[in-house]
Amino acid sequence: MKNKVCILSMDNLEGFFSYDDLLKEPFKQHGIDVETVSWRNSQCDWNQYDAVIVRSTWDYQDDCEEFLNVLEKIESSSATLMNSLQVIKWNISKTYLKELEDKQVPTVPTLWGKSFNTNTLKSAQVKWPNQQLIIKPTVSANADDTYRLSKDSSTDALIESLTEHFPAGREFMLQPFLNSIVEHGEYSLFYFGGVFSHAIKKCPANGDFRVQEEHGGEFFQVTPNNAIKEVAERALGCVDETLLYARIDVALLNDNTPAIIEMELIEPSLYFGVDEASAERFVKAYLSMIDR
Repeated sequence: MKNKVCILSMDNLEGFFSYDDLLKEPFKQHGIDVETVSWRNSQCDWNQYDAVIVRSTWDYQDDCEEFLNVLEKIESSSATLMNSLQVIKWNISKTYLKELEDKQVPTVPTLWGKSFNTNTLKSAQVKWPNQQLIIKPTVSANADDTYRLSKDSSTDALIESLTEHFPAGREFMLQPFLNSIVEHGEYSLFYFGGVFSHAIKKCPANGDFRVQEEHGGEFFQVTPNNAIKEVAERALGCVDETLLYARIDVALLNDNTPAIIEMELIEPSLYFGVDEASAERFVKAYLSMIDR
């Protein structure tokens, strides 16, 4: 072993909240050096690392094809890519939620589309009458191009705006807005090496619906109930390999049953700061997997 790990990040984290640095000390305690490298660094020799761990690559959606090309190069090097390229390709489009639904995992109801138009919006309004809607791209991060639509959203100006954001060929998803996210918050459960580590509840700022810190959201550590953990672990069980890390986002539907919002297997914030032992658990999961 080279005893050297790369944390894959981005050129500039200004304006973002990253917890990657909290991994450095526990890795060091196990004799492993950590370097942070932008995924856009074309000069990096990936062979110098035992593993490249995808972490805060939070601009990949701006150039998804090139991002995957970089991961292909890492995968073909002597370093182990974590999570694997196969998992990342599966997870990079939120259409994986269809597979979860097919396997009877509760998910937020969704209409899928490839070209936004008035009929698409009308279909969603008929399917979920008198409800606000959420529209977002199937490939996105940080709630980019995610919009909350009022119950009677149908003005020409709005249609024109959404058509610009979702032109022909840009896949999108429409969902009923879950009031529970504003009233109660959404849960994120973290698993390292397939084992539960910790969980948080995230709540949006007043007047907003986005729970990310970058949008003013707040969070705190929680102990999820059995129903929430069961749904998260059913989703996790749909992946055929052990994952170094997984963040499973769960919200309550209108009948208060939990459902999967997303499975974050590429670059989720792992909130090591809320649980002082979580970074060490992450490193131990890494050591167990790299030994195998």
